[in-house]
Amino acid sequence: MHSYDVFRHYERQHWRLGDLDLDAIDPALVRPEYVTLAKSATMGESNVIAAVHGFLNEFVDDYDFSTFAVVWGYQEVQHHYAFRSWLAAVGESVDDNAVGAMRAPYAPGTTPSATLATNIISELTVNHVYRAVSQWVREPVLEGLLLNASRDEAGHAREFIHYTTQRLARRPEELASVLETLYVYSSEAKIKHPVSTFKSGLTELGEHETIDTGFELFLEQIAAEGELAVLHDKVRRTFAGITGLDLSTNARVRRALADAIA
Repeated sequence: MHSYDVFRHYERQHWRLGDLDLDAIDPALVRPEYVTLAKSATMGESNVIAAVHGFLNEFVDDYDFSTFAVVWGYQEVQHHYAFRSWLAAVGESVDDNAVGAMRAPYAPGTTPSATLATNIISELTVNHVYRAVSQWVREPVLEGLLLNASRDEAGHAREFIHYTTQRLARRPEELASVLETLYVYSSEAKIKHPVSTFKSGLTELGEHETIDTGFELFLEQIAAEGELAVLHDKVRRTFAGITGLDLSTNARVRRALADAIA
């Protein structure tokens, strides 16, 4: 099983929560924006339980992917606790009621392939943002945490790409749902993430930071000019590699979708 190879790789290469040297945090280097970003990341990562729940329900016929989903979930829980640990070390906290509100599972995608495609986009997005933010912050412990999490997300994207490619080889009739997912998420003039799509409007979030808070701060203060276009191009090129189609622009994505539906 592919998930066995993934498990062994993670076991050899994965960093540990205990590796965070929280005593090394320099309070003088902690800016309010860093706290906002860490809280936003904490909330985004808290959705892992809902996602694993959904995966295990939707992929009842795929033991290999389900096993990967559990391993993936462990790492995402680690990210959640790592950001919370950094926040606690600088005297900040996250509202447990807000975290608890993220528990409800997603509705399944239009097809299992669409669900996988959604997660490719989310992993590529968070990988990109974490890496860019790690280069921007000046507090070294948070910088290292962001870089480690970014590398993890890149690995997650690689595995979701693997399982999507496998799934489409078995179920080519699900191609249209993958292209539809790509078109919906990549045609936005901002960063769009499944957590914000499906979990926005929860009353328990109130005034609490959400994943969108961090994305907005990223675009306003951190992102280089044209960086959103770079991210969208990365996503489209990834899906082009999976499908073998020319998806270099949103117009071509739309054309490929129309051909797949016809």
